[in-house]
Amino acid sequence: MNMFLALLAMALGTFSGTPGTADQGNQPFQSLTSSFNTAIIQSQKDQVVIDADNPPAKIDPQPDAPVVKGIYVTAYSAGGSRMTSLLDLMDNTDLNSMVIDIKDDLGYITYPTENKTLQEMGKSQPFIRDMDALMKRLQKHDVYPIARVVVFKDTILAKKNPELSFRNKDGSVWANGKGDSFVNPYSKEVWDYNIEIAKEAAKLGFKEIQFDYVRFPEGFETRADALKYTKSDKSRVDIVAEFVQYARKELAPLGVRVSVDIFGYAASVPAAEGIGQDFVKISENVDVISPMVYPSHYSTGWYGVKDPDKDPYTTIKGSMKDTHKKLDPTKELKPVIRPWIQDFTASWLGSGHYIKYGKKQVEDQIRAMKDMDVNEYLLWNASNRYTPDVNYK
Repeated sequence: MNMFLALLAMALGTFSGTPGTADQGNQPFQSLTSSFNTAIIQSQKDQVVIDADNPPAKIDPQPDAPVVKGIYVTAYSAGGSRMTSLLDLMDNTDLNSMVIDIKDDLGYITYPTENKTLQEMGKSQPFIRDMDALMKRLQKHDVYPIARVVVFKDTILAKKNPELSFRNKDGSVWANGKGDSFVNPYSKEVWDYNIEIAKEAAKLGFKEIQFDYVRFPEGFETRADALKYTKSDKSRVDIVAEFVQYARKELAPLGVRVSVDIFGYAASVPAAEGIGQDFVKISENVDVISPMVYPSHYSTGWYGVKDPDKDPYTTIKGSMKDTHKKLDPTKELKPVIRPWIQDFTASWLGSGHYIKYGKKQVEDQIRAMKDMDVNEYLLWNASNRYTPDVNYK
């Protein structure tokens, strides 16, 4: 019976339009689709066994989601005066979404929370003092809200709970060259902590949870045997994919989508065993995949370009071609492709290897995606200062 319902739900989804596209002219049918989807998702939660090699049938928990074109917004901006100009950008352009830090790169929960589990394990840094007021403001401006949750890069959790992190031989918490610590993807307690944050975000009104740093530290394979941490006989690739699968199983019944950020070049190379990221396995278990395809992050020679940062159209088009090639074989498990693109100038590349990014460079990236049938995207600028007068269509 469950298989019948799953097939029927997928068929309804096929007739109601492509993923990520709202069919405003057929709302009764769309409502029926949503009801069937909800029933199957609940059934999956009760029955799916977490297994990286056996992803469950993918049922969209939000078939009426818009075609997302969004920007990154820090919690500091979301809770401060800059939010006014960012909302003006939403109101006056084709942009319609914000990805807002709910748990940031240090591991701080960015708003006041009364959840005792989150208070005990983590730490709140309330840049967003009134989350309810923020959500009402986003709704007023018709902004599709996405909660960004940084997962395994978490200095706060590592220091408060060293047993959940990677430790040096002397028992101290390991940190990378930038002073950042990571927590252990093998830990179910770490999984549940991050999913608890995501569930609270869903209750607050966020429509999608975007997980970032869903991986082991860079270069982990060179230090894996020297650090102390709990692990199983599963590979790093499988354990990361199973976290994502588990997260979606827990969150889909709440009606929110799950998305994951991943290195852009992951679409063009074999699985990154060292950090535990397999582009395909992760993609099979999410609603949306967001490869970070900033041209500045590709080195000399990628896609036949000497300096990829100076040729954003060719770089983005090549990355999207590789993304489709990698994901097309997944068929019905293929997620919505929504890349992160560059709206910043990479001056650190050095003279002659970068260009100043502005209207033309941003539009070149959008045009490259459109030419490769990718219609959703997110703009990254760490300081949330976005180029004016860009055509986002």
